[in-house]
Amino acid sequence: MHSKIDQTLNYIYNQIGDFRPDVGVILGTGLAGLANEIEVEKQLLYANIPNFPVSTVEFHSGKLIFGILNGKKIVAMQGRLHYYEGYSMQQITFPVRVMQRLGIKKMFVSNASGSLNPDIKKGSLVFIKDHINLLPDNPLRGQNLNGFGPRFPDMSQPYCTDLFSKAVAIAKKKGHDVHEGVYVATMGPNLETKAEYRYMRLIGGDVVGMSTVPEVIVANHMSLKVFAVSVVTDEGFHEDLQPVSFEEIVSVAAQIEPTMTEILKELIAL
Repeated sequence: MHSKIDQTLNYIYNQIGDFRPDVGVILGTGLAGLANEIEVEKQLLYANIPNFPVSTVEFHSGKLIFGILNGKKIVAMQGRLHYYEGYSMQQITFPVRVMQRLGIKKMFVSNASGSLNPDIKKGSLVFIKDHINLLPDNPLRGQNLNGFGPRFPDMSQPYCTDLFSKAVAIAKKKGHDVHEGVYVATMGPNLETKAEYRYMRLIGGDVVGMSTVPEVIVANHMSLKVFAVSVVTDEGFHEDLQPVSFEEIVSVAAQIEPTMTEILKELIAL
């Protein structure tokens, strides 16, 4: 892993020169619009970066963007990677390792999710305060990368409470109604059954999705501060559960994306 990361970094350094980001951003399904706000210095296709997996999901463009956002030097993943695409957990989280080595101290993550909580409706924003990991593997399984973090990292506060509080204050100042909640991570790619939605609500979940948790685990392993926000694109709490398509999910995410972008831009600048 260390040699692969070094090889990847050498390629990136040759492309970006002396640019060094302070902040990393991972943009989820239908939420890539934040990239349009970046004063771009350099864009690298995943396909051209040594050892980088290539995003296979429609609407995930697969670019690593370096630039300035609200005065901060950032690196943004426009298009994330998922376990259901067939990659290992180590491959999914490889970009997070690389971003940390590039110098980031904070990581901002977005995703699309389904609501388990009747109080959280489609089109809502949820600031993630904790998570439940129902994925079948862990990115830290195997030999520990001692240069990055401890064998048994603490996960009592996987999401930075300071960033969370600041995000709540920003949303309130701008007049946006947001929720806080627990994110449940599942493997996918299928959406959940009614019984599964009930189960995840019973164990303490508010929203469910197919990403985020692997990256957050690895970020905590490396002592990065993390803030995560979920855009709720469908509702799984109805007894008369209706079918939902990927196109509908992307459409709803796009409608609420400007609000998320407004909040993230200000939060990143702090």
